[in-house]
Amino acid sequence: MELRTLRYFLAAAQEENITKAAEILHVTQPTLSRQIMDLEKELGTTLILRGKNGLTLTDDGIFFRQRAEEIVELADRLEQSFVERSAEVSGTIAIGATEAIGSRLFAKLIKHFSEKYPLVKFHLYNEMADYIMDRMDKGLIDVGLLLEPVDTSKYDYVRLSQKETWGVLMRKDHPLAEREYISPQEITAFPLILPLRERVRAEILHWLKCEEKDLNIPLSYTLLSNAVLLVEEGLGCAFCLDGALAIHSRPNLRFIPIRPEHTTRSVLVWKKKHLFSPATSLFIQEINMMRANME
Repeated sequence: MELRTLRYFLAAAQEENITKAAEILHVTQPTLSRQIMDLEKELGTTLILRGKNGLTLTDDGIFFRQRAEEIVELADRLEQSFVERSAEVSGTIAIGATEAIGSRLFAKLIKHFSEKYPLVKFHLYNEMADYIMDRMDKGLIDVGLLLEPVDTSKYDYVRLSQKETWGVLMRKDHPLAEREYISPQEITAFPLILPLRERVRAEILHWLKCEEKDLNIPLSYTLLSNAVLLVEEGLGCAFCLDGALAIHSRPNLRFIPIRPEHTTRSVLVWKKKHLFSPATSLFIQEINMMRANME
């Protein structure tokens, strides 16, 4: 079975007409018909039903079309990869990032890579970790900077060394603002602003030893940047990490770590066994080199 034959079949399936497909492929109608019949004979099944109103795919034809499209797309991407490798490295890398201390190291990595490959551009999406993973699974993001906990079964990853500490962000005039640490018993009496991410939210509730229905939670957030404004307005105290950039530019707020201490780390992730563009492949090599230096 040749790649050309798959393209012939897909053209016929798309146009639902042998004559139109033959014109697009620049072959004769008998040649195209013979190629499809030979394909059906090779597979031992009927893929296309010929009728007065055009062509109709059988169930086997629909299944074969799906697989043929995947094979042809993979072949086209592979061919394009070699074309790009023969030229100067260029292209666009899509990055997804959460708010974390790891963002600083990630920024240095991107800057270093841009200096080596100035024709490569980056698209940066600031999202909650769950949204980043969803976009990554759909092929819309190449590399993500996430905060643990993360299910890495589908991803290759590098865990960054910097620890991030959970705490509570509050106004300086809050009754608990002078505390060195915050305990669950102290904070549960006040309105709380919690992350919307389910895994993180569950960990906070476990630390608080409370069910959500027993707390006053006027707001949940994905990224802290806007939630900080509501902490300033006195809506509540926000659970967040000390690495969130939004908390360091607010002189009227105070971040207080929780006790018992709860820490996490950032991870750089990308899909396993995925065909990346040359630019993204080189960027992942840079990440792995960084991991080697950390070890």
